[in-house]
Amino acid sequence: MWKRLPLRFRLFLPTIGLLAATLLFGIFALEIFSPDQFENESEDAAGLVRTVTKGLNEALAVAENPEPTLEAFAAGIGSGDAIRYRKADVSVSRPKIRLSTDGVPGWFVSLLRIPNLSTAHPIVVGEKHVGDILFVPDLTPDLNEKWLGFLAIVLSGSALLVLAAVSAYLTTTLALRPLEQLGAGLARMQQGDYDSTIPLLGPPEIRKSCEEANQLARKLKRLAQDNRSMLRKLVSLQDDEREEIAKELHDELGPLLFAIRANAIALSGYSTDPDPEAPSNQLLEAAGAVQQASRRILEGLSPLYLEELGLEKSIETLLQNAHAALPSVATSAEVDPRLDSLDHLMSQTIYRVIQEAITNVIKHAQATTLSVVAAMRDSAVTIEVSDDGIGFSDNVLLGRGLTGMSDRSRALDGKLDLLREDGRTVVRCWLPLAGARAD
Repeated sequence: MWKRLPLRFRLFLPTIGLLAATLLFGIFALEIFSPDQFENESEDAAGLVRTVTKGLNEALAVAENPEPTLEAFAAGIGSGDAIRYRKADVSVSRPKIRLSTDGVPGWFVSLLRIPNLSTAHPIVVGEKHVGDILFVPDLTPDLNEKWLGFLAIVLSGSALLVLAAVSAYLTTTLALRPLEQLGAGLARMQQGDYDSTIPLLGPPEIRKSCEEANQLARKLKRLAQDNRSMLRKLVSLQDDEREEIAKELHDELGPLLFAIRANAIALSGYSTDPDPEAPSNQLLEAAGAVQQASRRILEGLSPLYLEELGLEKSIETLLQNAHAALPSVATSAEVDPRLDSLDHLMSQTIYRVIQEAITNVIKHAQATTLSVVAAMRDSAVTIEVSDDGIGFSDNVLLGRGLTGMSDRSRALDGKLDLLREDGRTVVRCWLPLAGARAD
C-alpha cells in the first residue's frame, strides 16, 4: 500500500506522526511530573505555615495566659482562604484543596494527578491539643498555568509542523512539476512525438535529466527518419522486384500457356470422344486452370491495372474477386474518389493494405460480410477493413502479410491497428499525406 501512496501524502504522514507524538509526549509528561510540580509550587506557602505554627506553639508555651494570646492570633489570622485556624473540638475531616476547573477541559484535568496538599498543624497549650492551623492551598492558578502551557506547546509545535509540512509540500510540488513534464515528454516520445521539447525546470539534477531526454528525442527522431527512409526504400525495392518478377512471368509463361491452351483446344476439336474425362478435355481444363492461377499470381505480385484503372476501381475489383472466390460473403465499399490523385507509393501502400486484409478474411475469417472504407480526412488517408468473422485470439502473432502491412504503414509515417470492435474484426490504417511526400 505504501508504494501506491503519492509523494506528497508520504511527506504528510511523518508530519502527522510528529504531531501525534508531540501530543502523546506532552500528556505523558503531565501525568508523570504534574504531582511534583504542584507540590513544589506550594512548598513555600506550606513552609511558611509550618514556621508560623512552630512560633505560635513556642509563644504559647512561655505565655502566662496562653488563651488570650491564642484568641488574638485566631482573630488576627481570620478565616483566610489559604491559612485558617480550627478549634480542636470541631470534628471535621482533612481539609481539601481549593480547585476551580472553569475554563479548563475535563479531559485535561483527568490527565493530571492533583495531590491533596492541604495540611493540619496542631496547636498545643501545655499538653492539651487546643486547635489546628490549616493550610488549604488554591491550585486553580497552577492548573490554569499548566493548561495554558500545554496549549502553548501544542499550538507552537503544531504551527511549526504545519509550516514544515507546507514548506515540504511547496518544495515537492516545485520538484514534481518538472518531473511530471519529464514523464509527459517521455510518454510523447513513446508515442513517436519527438518534436516537443521538455522544459528545463526544477533543480539541476532534474534539468540535467530533461536535457538528456531532449537529446534522446533528437537522436530517436533521426533514427526514426532513417528507419522510415530505409523502410520506404525497402518497400520500393520489393515493389520493383515484384513488378520485375511479374513481368518475367508474363513475358515468359504467358505465350507458353497460350500455346498450351491453343493446342489443347485443337486436340479437343479433333477428338470425337465427348467424355469430359477424356485426356484432351482434361488437358484443356488444366490449361485454363493454369492460366487463371497465373493471373492470380501476377495480380498478387503487381496490380496490373492500378495506374490504368485508378485506386477506386482497383479496390472494387479486389472486392469483386473476393465475392467470386467466396459467394457467401456480402461485400461493400466506400472509396473516396480523391484517392486516385495520390502518388504511386501511397497508392501502392493503400492497395496492398486492403489486398492483404481481404486475403486474410477470405482465408481465415469465416465471415458473411466484408466492408472496406477508404477516405481522405484531415490531411491523412484512413483505411478500415472489417468483417463479422470469428476474430483472432488475444495472443495473435503477426504473420508475413500483417507484418508487411505494418512495415508499409510505418514507411509512410503511419500506423496500423488490428482490433475487435462490436463483434467485428477491424484492420485500421492511418497514413498521413505529409509522410507520403516527406522524401
